[in-house]
Amino acid sequence: MSPALRGKRALVTGGGRGIGAAVVKRLAREGADVAFTYVSRPQEAIRVAAGATQSGVHAVAFQADSADPAAVIGAIEQTVRELGGIDVLVNNAGIAPMAPVDRFSLADFDRALAINVRAVFVAIQAAVKHMETGGRIINIGSCNAERMPFPGGAVYAMTKSALQGLVKGLARDLGPRGITINNVQPGPVDTDMNPATGEFAEMLKKVMALPRYGSPDEIAGMVAYLASPEAGFVTGASLTIDGGFTA
Repeated sequence: MSPALRGKRALVTGGGRGIGAAVVKRLAREGADVAFTYVSRPQEAIRVAAGATQSGVHAVAFQADSADPAAVIGAIEQTVRELGGIDVLVNNAGIAPMAPVDRFSLADFDRALAINVRAVFVAIQAAVKHMETGGRIINIGSCNAERMPFPGGAVYAMTKSALQGLVKGLARDLGPRGITINNVQPGPVDTDMNPATGEFAEMLKKVMALPRYGSPDEIAGMVAYLASPEAGFVTGASLTIDGGFTA
């Protein structure tokens, strides 16, 4: 069988590490040419791109801060120039500032909205100008949109809840054009931002049906499904992959 995404062109924001890097590599294994953005750690980005090219596809990395709308639009346009178009957009870049409400700075609030919500809308708005029937938009949300079991995470949860409404609304806008849009909502995933051996790990495992962290590859598998022809009838959905965190 030929790879499910052969001939497709994808952009993954925040693809230099963690879940984003796993998504880049999985889409490449499925046959897609892949562009991705990163903010820092250029050497890691180079390694991710090199790993993707081992699947025989074209892979390219762009430095772009999702807090800057011009940089987000520029990444879309660069993808179109480098890959010849865009068929799949994965909005993965995000931040998770945590603090009690009375100590949460307005600067952190604004940056969380800028990266977790505004950048997603900006990227979608820029990408759909180039997408044809069969286009796929996939946002990386969070199970915290459904459940926030500890204090200090209200703003993060709010930004991820916003994606649920955005996806439902844009499914109506984009459906007539044959473009699907969905959220993937991971639970705790073993990355350098939230390691399975970190300070929150044992507490989080206690509220999960499966008492373990997920792996970035498991999240990438769901993204690959949503990007594939098999998911052509899935849109406006928020699909949770959280080990029973919200069960």
